[in-house]
Amino acid sequence: MKTVTIHSAKTNLSRLIEDACRGEEIVIARGKKPMVRLVPVSNEHGERKPGWLKGKFKLGPEFFEPLPPDELDLWWQ
Repeated sequence: MKTVTIHSAKTNLSRLIEDACRGEEIVIARGKKPMVRLVPVSNEHGERKPGWLKGKFKLGPEFFEPLPPDELDLWWQ
């Protein structure tokens, strides 16, 4: 973990961004007190693919039936 001051971070921002994108943890401190962590913005889940669950599960006709009154009442408490 690399800790830098705010002044140093302003001076070396491009280099710090490159370091963070390579996976290095960067902490920006005011004096000796850590204030923020510089991390890359990434899509952790990968690219979204519509329909990727198609055919993975099925809903029976009972799913579309109305709930019994006692179960329905639980939703309004």
